[in-house]
Amino acid sequence: MPTTPTYGSSSLLESDSQRHLVKEVRSHEVAIAELNNLPASRAVYQRNGNLFFRTTVQKATASEQKQVDMVKSKLQILSSS
Repeated sequence: MPTTPTYGSSSLLESDSQRHLVKEVRSHEVAIAELNNLPASRAVYQRNGNLFFRTTVQKATASEQKQVDMVKSKLQILSSS
C-alpha cells in the first residue's frame, strides 16, 4: 500500500488553492472579454447568488473587474506567505 509523505502537505494545499484562484481569474477575464464584445445598448443578466438580475454591460464589466481585483489580491497574499 503506497503512502503519501506528510511533509509538504501544507504546500500542496497552497498549490491547489493557487491553481484554483488562477482559474478563477482567467474565468473572470474571459467574462470581461465577452462583455467587451457586446454592444453598449445590450442588456445582460448578472448572477448574484442564485438569482440573475438584468443590468447594463458597463455595470457587469465593472463588477467582473472588481471580482478579478479581489481574486488577484487573494492570490498575491497567498503567494507572499
